[in-house]
Order: sequence, then structure tokens, then C-alpha cells
Amino acid sequence: MTKIGIIICDRYRTCAGGKCLRALRNREGAFERYEGEAVDLVGYTTCGGCPGGNIEVAPAEMSKNGAQVIHLATGLVVGYPPCPWLDTFCDFVPVKYQLEVVPGTHPIPQNYCLTHQQLGTWASEKEQERIQPTLTNEQMRLAYD
Repeated sequence: MTKIGIIICDRYRTCAGGKCLRALRNREGAFERYEGEAVDLVGYTTCGGCPGGNIEVAPAEMSKNGAQVIHLATGLVVGYPPCPWLDTFCDFVPVKYQLEVVPGTHPIPQNYCLTHQQLGTWASEKEQERIQPTLTNEQMRLAYD
């Protein structure tokens, strides 16, 4: 069984986690990697707001609860603008806590996909690689609008 934690952007602090939990249950988006595997969600919190002060402490608590992987919610990847601290979080957590970090949770909603395509947000090779687990296909993206 893989134990995971989810950290969401503080802009969405009132989010009830419906899309993330649905994607986890259905093994969609970045959770597709756990297909056929048991997963236990051991923590769910916000980053604490820019510049992500909770990133310094939340993974420690999640680790104490057995977390092996921290998912940084799709909102950090596709919000307007995408999180400017995402690279820092992806670098810090593995070094400090020896936990794998996965950018993304639920599939990217189609409306976000279209907007970011128009803006050219994901033009770089690095960004293209980052969104692959949550980009899925148009039908799936529409289901998450």
C-alpha cells in the first residue's frame, strides 16, 4: 500500500478536495500511477500561502503518518498564474524529507487547458513534461470542468 499526502494551493484553501478525491478513487490524472494498488491518503492541507511556509512543516507530519509520496495538487500547476514556487517545493521536499513529490492530482479541467494553451504557459519542454500525468485526454478533461 502506498501512503500519500496532498498539498493544495492556499488560494483554494476552502476546496473540499472533491476533484482530488474523485481522481484518487478512480485512479485518474496523476493517480493513474497507482492503478491496481491500494492507496491511503494520510494528509491533506494547503501550502500555507506564498511563499509556501507550510511546505516546511506539513510533509513532516505526513511522513510521521507514513506518507511516501506527496502530491502537489493540480491547482498549483494550472491556477492563474501557476505556482511560482512549484520548482522550489519539488526540490525541497525530497531533500528535507526523502519523500517523492508528484506535481498534480486530478486531471486538468478542459477550461484551464484551453486558457493555458492560449497563454502559452506550457510552451517549455519542462512544463510539457510536468503536465503529462494530469493532461489526460479531452473527454477526461471535460469531465473535470
